[in-house]
Amino acid sequence: MAGNTSIRGSAPPDGRALAPDLARGFMLLFIALANTVWYLWAVPDSGVTVHPAPEGVLDTATQFFTVLAVDMRSYPMFAFLFGYGMVQLARRRQATGASVEETKALLRRRNLWLIVFGFFHALLLWMGDILAAYGLAGLFLGWLFLWRRDLTSLVWGLVLTGLIGLLAVFGLLALPFLAGVSVDDGGFGTGELAANLEETSVVAAALGRISTWPLIVIGQGLFGLAVPAAILFGFWAAHRRFLEEPGRRLKALGWIAAVGVTVGWLGGLPLALQQVGVLGLDPMQAQMLTMPHMLTGLFCGLGYIALISLIAHRIQERGRASMVVSALSATGKRSLSAYLAQSVLCAPILAAWGLGLGAHLTSWSMFLFAIGVWLTTVLASYALERAGRRGPAEVLLRKCAYRRTDRPAVVSPREGAEPGSPREDH
Repeated sequence: MAGNTSIRGSAPPDGRALAPDLARGFMLLFIALANTVWYLWAVPDSGVTVHPAPEGVLDTATQFFTVLAVDMRSYPMFAFLFGYGMVQLARRRQATGASVEETKALLRRRNLWLIVFGFFHALLLWMGDILAAYGLAGLFLGWLFLWRRDLTSLVWGLVLTGLIGLLAVFGLLALPFLAGVSVDDGGFGTGELAANLEETSVVAAALGRISTWPLIVIGQGLFGLAVPAAILFGFWAAHRRFLEEPGRRLKALGWIAAVGVTVGWLGGLPLALQQVGVLGLDPMQAQMLTMPHMLTGLFCGLGYIALISLIAHRIQERGRASMVVSALSATGKRSLSAYLAQSVLCAPILAAWGLGLGAHLTSWSMFLFAIGVWLTTVLASYALERAGRRGPAEVLLRKCAYRRTDRPAVVSPREGAEPGSPREDH
């Protein structure tokens, strides 16, 4: 960042960086795996995670993997990419001749519209919407940090990570003193959050979702710490062009991938073992594992991004992408549409106010259902890519956020956008 005047760096070359799109496309699978667990509404959750008690070997294996590698690991990754994309968008706007104030205004409008999208997403389909939380965090963190030195973003990201670490340490130190302590069921927990999924009335379910929506938005967007920290790390990494130029950062990316995934999986092990009944902690003791799980999830999300960036670099070195890579990249380009499509494919089918299929599934069968939903969005995105069309949600967001006076950045049709349309990462 050059003072408080512009985003440092030239506009990206015509060839679109593969790593961000490949990461988004693949990790949407983890979003589907994490979210569909909530639709097992006919059985009570375990009290610590939203997963029910496993009913067999397949359930046990599915829950162990999901808690270990997916839960609280995918959202920080998307938060990082969200912050990264804000810097990319600002850089491209300024490369077209837009002033700093015009660029700031565009980012504000885009984040405000994400909050609006999130409101209707929660009202109509899914109480766990993340769009509004990202929009709120983007408004707040963009105002405070986007136009300051990149080192400032890194330092404050580390500060927030340190706060999570302190809370995690306090929780672990309290474990011996919480044996036999009962959990207060009167608070706002996962049971209350997911209660609308077993509601048979469409209207009552919608009211239940929208009544909890503000708490989720503020909690995840600002006070959850992991999402703001990941966004700040995304700011810093974008200034350093980690994903556009992975060949220059191979050693750093290798260390981040190795350390991040290792810490993430080792840190996910206690809660995973507790979920499948190995540790046998009391409920209050088990709740103290959630903060360490969040902390190591932040490491894991960054590790996943670094690992996928290394894979993307190797693919680009070869000069040819397989159909699978092309399909995943196409999904990443349309990640907003794919994310919303997951709710369209899940909520009316699984919730009690819809067909109620969630009452007849268990953890392992829901796991397969989630994979099927993700594959459907991948195939649809690939079809849109072949047709040279953008995702419908991306088109709508652009129409809402952009003004006629905004200067478009010309994009090649081979990037998957409509010919002549501006380029923007989502």
